[in-house]
Amino acid sequence: MIQVEQLTRRYGEFVAVDDVSFQIGQGEIVGLLGHNGAGKTSIMKMLTGYLEPTSGVIRVDSLEIGRDTRRIQARIGYLPENCPVYPEMSVLDYLDFQAGLHGLAPAERPQAIANAIRRTALREKATQPIHTLSRGYRQRAGVAQAILHRPDIIILDEPSNGLDPTQILQMRDLIRELAKTATVMISTHILQEVQAVCDRVLILRSGKLVVDARLDTLQQGGRLLVCVDAEAEAPLSAVKGVRAVEPRGRSNGRWSYALQADADTAPRVVDALSAAGRRLYALQPEQRDLETLFAQVNAVEATQEVAHG
Repeated sequence: MIQVEQLTRRYGEFVAVDDVSFQIGQGEIVGLLGHNGAGKTSIMKMLTGYLEPTSGVIRVDSLEIGRDTRRIQARIGYLPENCPVYPEMSVLDYLDFQAGLHGLAPAERPQAIANAIRRTALREKATQPIHTLSRGYRQRAGVAQAILHRPDIIILDEPSNGLDPTQILQMRDLIRELAKTATVMISTHILQEVQAVCDRVLILRSGKLVVDARLDTLQQGGRLLVCVDAEAEAPLSAVKGVRAVEPRGRSNGRWSYALQADADTAPRVVDALSAAGRRLYALQPEQRDLETLFAQVNAVEATQEVAHG
């Protein structure tokens, strides 16, 4: 559905987005993750047609930003980072105003507004001035305006910014609801939000795309973790399918190792340890959370900066 090829954005000598390419399929929930200044917001502004790329191509199906920007924008619902709303308006008045901006005919607006209010659980706040709402409800009003015209792409920039824990859970539920009928892209620097709702993650570092993978794949560390009652590096290294053995230390009379090996190597590991007279206490695939992966990605950057310093 969305295809980005060699996207670059420069501000003078500063390169905010550096030769980024990716594709997003219909119905995916994709998290765009990175430190502040990594290029997330610049990419979203270019995807929505609000910022012109220095170079590169953005396509939505057969449409292309630049040539077909207005037609692409008509298919996108966008919540900018700071959730711009008119505080003196009521929620209903604000949504009616936004419906006009989205090009909805007057006869279509009541039903569109009612649907948006229902989906964002704003019914009890519909007649209240926006300035009286909590941050969470203002965010909901921002999402409501983004879905008024029933877009098939929804782009949310920092949707959980400033929300309390209860409001964050409500926002997660709302994003899952939206994803039933649209492709959703979320930009955030909050790792837990991506891990909670996304199918896939794109990680940016200094304007470059350094990770593009499904979360369920990333969370499999690609190693087997072993705990035995005695030193076992030699028998483990001899197991077919074990590419490397990393000792992880000794504690309470038990030795731990991390094996570079596929999960289906586990039965051979058990057999080898038994043949070597080792008692097995634990054998499991390594599980990585997004926080661990993010730390590893940025540790690489720090190492490279030191090497070039």
